[in-house]
Amino acid sequence: MLYTELIRLWDEAVRAVDNRDWQGALAKLNQISEPTSRTLFVTSSVYIALGQLNPAIKSLDQVIAKDERLAVGFFQRAAVHMMADRLNEALGDCIWAQKHMRENAVIDYKQIGLRYKLYSWQVLYNTAAVQCRMGQWEKAGEILLAASQERGGRGAQVDLAMDSIARKEVIDPLFVPEGTVFRPRKQEVEEIQPRDFLGKSEVIISEIPHDDFGGFEPLRPQKPGYYEPKVEEGQDSRYMCVKSAYMARGPGELTVPARAHVFVFSEEDRDGLTTVICNGQRGLLPSFLLEPVTKQTKGKKKKGSVPSGIPLPPSLRPPTRPQAAFTPPPELPPSYNSVTQSSPPTQHPITPQSPAEQTDGADSVIVKVHYTYTVALRVPLDTPSWELQKRVSQKLGQPAAHIRLRHKQRDSSVLKPLEGEGCLRYLSEVAESGRATLWCQAEDPLANRTILYQMVALYDYTAQGPEDLEFGEGDTIDILSEVNEEWLEGHTAGNIGIFPRCFAYRDSEKDKVGEATSL
Repeated sequence: MLYTELIRLWDEAVRAVDNRDWQGALAKLNQISEPTSRTLFVTSSVYIALGQLNPAIKSLDQVIAKDERLAVGFFQRAAVHMMADRLNEALGDCIWAQKHMRENAVIDYKQIGLRYKLYSWQVLYNTAAVQCRMGQWEKAGEILLAASQERGGRGAQVDLAMDSIARKEVIDPLFVPEGTVFRPRKQEVEEIQPRDFLGKSEVIISEIPHDDFGGFEPLRPQKPGYYEPKVEEGQDSRYMCVKSAYMARGPGELTVPARAHVFVFSEEDRDGLTTVICNGQRGLLPSFLLEPVTKQTKGKKKKGSVPSGIPLPPSLRPPTRPQAAFTPPPELPPSYNSVTQSSPPTQHPITPQSPAEQTDGADSVIVKVHYTYTVALRVPLDTPSWELQKRVSQKLGQPAAHIRLRHKQRDSSVLKPLEGEGCLRYLSEVAESGRATLWCQAEDPLANRTILYQMVALYDYTAQGPEDLEFGEGDTIDILSEVNEEWLEGHTAGNIGIFPRCFAYRDSEKDKVGEATSL
């Protein structure tokens, strides 16, 4: 028998004893195929409460057979023998109970599950009860006198018994109180209860208002690209498309956007509503809003919309990067080399400032430019972008065609190119207290290669090989060629390489260049 099953039946029997359901307790105890001394003690206590002395004696015999040194077992069986008028057996049990007290005044059985303390004077009291039933009044008095000298919470019970013996009246034996039985350990009972280690799923964030769904959506086979339900053409797919947006108007109805795919759960009812599943929620939608999902419906996408979801890796093996003429990067100017050398500050070359850079007043800002090192210059607010690029290139000692200036908008970490007729509009967006910060990236010439269109990076992409183009989220990528359906060749931050098409998106259709332009 499993130990957990033993603990379960034992605990249920004890609960029945607490409710004084004696028959229910016996039914549970009889299911224990391998009883222990403590469960058998519970069985004897139930029989005593029912007044069935012989079954109680048999149960106590089994208790003592399994635990020969259980003093409370001998004590309880002596009392039952007296009630059954088996005086010799009762006297023997009293002697054995006193012997297994081992000269202790009291034994507390709480540690093994019995909330009861057996005192030495109680064993002597039952011995005196046997002697008076055998007509040994003087011997019973002597035993009670010895019991009165024992320590423990006897109260006036021994004194009253001595008065009864003096009047030659039989005294009743002492029992373990009714309902006081051996109980399983609380920790063991708690361990057999089923535990939910994973807990219940909860919706943390959802685009659906008041979304409290905690289950799973119907299984949807996936395809390379963004996660969309795979549907077949016609009614057999059980997927339908919502013609227009619908707001819930009654209990059980769903709010769904236009062109959403829903799974039809049941046919139309009498009210013209159909039970569907959308985004993990089950509810009702009007049947006239649903149409079969066809290839045309499935392929429709909103123009200019930004795709969402995590892209799957391309299924095709990455091709090799197309060969293009490589121009080595220009050497750093001597001014930069002198900065990196450990020389006294007085020997650093100083670039002379133009009169425009020395302009001071409310109409100018101090521009800090981060390159491989940092420089600062004062620029009037009405400086055109081409002149700003020229000044920065002179400050860095780089050709103006080989650098690109970028800036960060407020509350954004994305670097965007600084473009436009004049820089006043852009500097005012990033300037604070007369200061502005720009980032400069080295740009290699593209050897007159044409830019087909531009795309914006959706995610960071780490190069997997020397031919890959590495970029960060929000970077603008110049598309030079379309290698195949899933790979593009692009240019950003002075680097040319290939990357998966699904890691970037077209900002608008007008980016297509009808007349190709070169960088």
